[in-house]
Amino acid sequence: MNVNVSIDQSLEANLIHHEAAESSSSSAPQTKNYKRWFHLSIYVFFVLFFQPLATILGRLYYENGGESTYVVTLLSLIGFPVLILFSFFSQTRQPKSTETNFNHSPSFITLASAYMCTGLLISANTYLYAIGLLYLPVSTYSLISASQLAFTALFSYFLNSQKLTPFIINSLFLLTVSSSLLVVNTESQDTTHVSRVQYVIGLVCTIGASAGTGLLLSLIQLLFRKVFKKYTSSVVMSMTIYQSLVASCVILIGLFVSGEWKNLPSEMRNYKLGKVWYVVTLASAAISWQVYTVGLVGLIFESSSVFSNSVTAVGLPIVPFIAVIVFHDKLDALKIFSIVLAIWGFLSFVYQHYIDEKKLMTCHTNYVEDDTQI
Repeated sequence: MNVNVSIDQSLEANLIHHEAAESSSSSAPQTKNYKRWFHLSIYVFFVLFFQPLATILGRLYYENGGESTYVVTLLSLIGFPVLILFSFFSQTRQPKSTETNFNHSPSFITLASAYMCTGLLISANTYLYAIGLLYLPVSTYSLISASQLAFTALFSYFLNSQKLTPFIINSLFLLTVSSSLLVVNTESQDTTHVSRVQYVIGLVCTIGASAGTGLLLSLIQLLFRKVFKKYTSSVVMSMTIYQSLVASCVILIGLFVSGEWKNLPSEMRNYKLGKVWYVVTLASAAISWQVYTVGLVGLIFESSSVFSNSVTAVGLPIVPFIAVIVFHDKLDALKIFSIVLAIWGFLSFVYQHYIDEKKLMTCHTNYVEDDTQI
C-alpha cells in the first residue's frame, strides 16, 4: 500500500560507483561492516513487521465501528515528519559529498511540479486503497494489491523502456492470474458484512489503486532519470517527504470538505473497543506506516532497491495468514493457490532485477579496472 519509493536500476549505478570508490579509497574497519548488517537487520524487521501491522490496524479500525476512509488514508501519510528525523540521523552517519553540479539541478518550479504531481497521485491511490480495505477481506485485499508490481513493469515498459524479459513476462502473467482468481471467484469470499455492489466497488478500487501505484512508481523512475539526473539519499528523502506533505494536505482538505470530520467525535464514542483503543489504533497505524517507510528507505540506502523488493516479496504472505487468525478470513484452496502464484511472480520479478544489478556491478568493475590500467 505504501508508494513512497521506487528506484530505476540505471540510477543504482550511481550508488554502486559511490560505494566502490569508498571501498577502494579507504580500508574500513571490520566493525563498520557489522554496523551495516545490524542496520540492515533493523530495516528488514521494520518492513516485515510494520507493513502487515499497519494493514491489520487499518482493518481493525473498520471492524470496530470506524467508517472514515479519509482517516484511514491519512494514517499512511500524516506521520511523514518521522522521515525528517530519520534523514537527520542518516546524514550524520554518512560523509557529505563534495560533488556539486548546479547545471543539472532542476529549478524550483520543476521540483514543485514534480512534488505536486506525485503527491496528488499518491493521495488518489491511498484513498482508493482505503476504500478497498473497507469492503474486501484483508487477505483478498492484500493479494490483489500485489498486482501493483505487474502494473509497475507494464508502465515502465512504456515510460522507461524497460525490457520485457522472460522473467518479467512470467511475473506479469503470474500476478495477473493470481489477482484474477480472486476477482472472478466471489463465492468463497466472506462478504456477509458488505453488499455485492460494495464488494465489487472494493475490487475496482483496489485494482485501480494498484494500477495507479504502478504508474506512480514508473513516473518516479522517469523523474529521477530525466529531471533529477542523480540518485542520492538527500534527493530520495526530499521527494519522499514533500510528496507525502502534498498528499497529506490533499486528504486533509477532503476530510473537511466531505464533512466526515464532524462524525469523528461520535465515531470515537461508539467505537466498540472504547475511546482509548480508538486513539491507540489510529496512532499505532500511523506510526507503523512511517516505521515501515523508514525501513524501506533504509534498505535502499544501506543496500539497494533489489534487496528492498526481495524483503517485500518475503513478507507477501504474512498479511493473508494474519488476517485468517485475527479476522477469521477464509483461506480456501483457491486463495492458497493465489498466494503461491503471487509469491512466484514476485520472486521472478526480483530475480530479474538481481540479474540487472549483477550486470551493472560487472560493468562498473570492468570500468574501474580499465581506468586503473590507464
